[in-house]
Amino acid sequence: MEARATLRYARISPRKVSIVMDLIRNKPLAEAQAILQYTPKAACEPLLKLVNSAAANAENNFDMDRN
Repeated sequence: MEARATLRYARISPRKVSIVMDLIRNKPLAEAQAILQYTPKAACEPLLKLVNSAAANAENNFDMDRN
């Protein structure tokens, strides 16, 4: 089972988001959060909120471990 979260109505181009997404894809949660906190890209702030939301969804809705 995988937890999902959706980022909607973000005023940022998909290309900028995909550059940052390629950095964190298939990484553990803690590593992805660290990458997003310290990467100087415009897409990092909304993606960090999205990753945290997906982790919260996994914990609350599916009784999964936060990692």
